[in-house]
Amino acid sequence: MSVNLGLLVVVGLMAACGVYLLLERSLVKMLLGLLLVGNAINLLIITLSGSMGNPPIIGRSSEGRETDADPLAQGMILTAIVITMGMAAFILSLAYRSFMINTDDEVDDDPEDLKVQHQRSADAPDRDRSDDPVTGLDTKRGDMFDDDGNPLTEEQIKARRAEIYETDILPDPDELAELSEELEDRILDIKGGSDT
Repeated sequence: MSVNLGLLVVVGLMAACGVYLLLERSLVKMLLGLLLVGNAINLLIITLSGSMGNPPIIGRSSEGRETDADPLAQGMILTAIVITMGMAAFILSLAYRSFMINTDDEVDDDPEDLKVQHQRSADAPDRDRSDDPVTGLDTKRGDMFDDDGNPLTEEQIKARRAEIYETDILPDPDELAELSEELEDRILDIKGGSDT
């Protein structure tokens, strides 16, 4: 099997240009980069699938061709074209919405991400009980302090975790019994109403 070196160079150039455009902040340039990379991959699949051959149908042949064509590459590329068109439509709708709201299609830095990036880890709101209350440093024990800052024993920690697990995951047995009684009453009401 001989591979066309010129087509491989074209694939490399298209992929490089596509990656360059994908790294831009403009949504339209990102879309063009996505299309270039997708077409480069499709061209790579066609190039590596082999030379032309007979149609992949039993009993059909073409003049001067000894082998059959690979139908898998063609099917993969047709599927990739459909997926790429769907993604292109979605990105175009994002670019249109961005242009209508901001009058440009540039993707800006998210202000909340910038706040989190510049925030000190000691100021994070979820670090109040996992720190040692005396020194304020991280501890290996994690959330093993009560609301007053006193260390908890292993039994207290297991009891607290079991309580959290039961309230979050398992239903209350009394509520479950009441719900089943209400459900039975409703079923009886429905059966009674349908008989008349």
